[in-house]
Amino acid sequence: MTFVLGLTGSIGMGKSTVAAMFADLGVPVFDADAVVHRLQGPDGAAVAAIEAAFPGTTGPGGVDRARLGTAVLGDGAGGAAMRRLEAIVHPAVGRERSAFLAAHADAPLLVLDVPLLFETGGADGMDAVAVVSAPAAVQRGRVLARPGMTSARLEAILGRQLPDADKRARADHVIDTGGSLEATRRQVATLAACLRPREGR
Repeated sequence: MTFVLGLTGSIGMGKSTVAAMFADLGVPVFDADAVVHRLQGPDGAAVAAIEAAFPGTTGPGGVDRARLGTAVLGDGAGGAAMRRLEAIVHPAVGRERSAFLAAHADAPLLVLDVPLLFETGGADGMDAVAVVSAPAAVQRGRVLARPGMTSARLEAILGRQLPDADKRARADHVIDTGGSLEATRRQVATLAACLRPREGR
């Protein structure tokens, strides 16, 4: 029987790096962010609906993420604009996730990499949840080093996310990325080894 591990963590915590480490171990990983990028990319399935809901936020290359972000984040964390966008994106991502689960039904372990897993209520559908975490100063340094990122934008993003302490408290497993990459890799390998023997349960 397949064991489904939900992988989540706030912005800048190293979740993508951890997901890649699981993939390096041969664990199939569903990357919700990558699916969203594809849905919003050139000829993406969500582009027309997003343009209809947020005029002027798309072009030949698909969704202009900066323009869409301004339109959505400017409305506040729980605003109507965010709810409109989620009503377009979440069902489409859900269909992709269902297809992924069906395609890997024989795998002993699957990882679903979902940034807003707790915030969207998706944790209930997992066998366990692993939260990727690092000290706040490390997180902030990583995020502000990204091109185009500002303190104001970071605060707006964090306003949409459950605080790290709350995520850690709700997690079945915590992967600490505040140390070296090798230390993180050891944690991932140990967790994968612990969960994989559940095959057949």
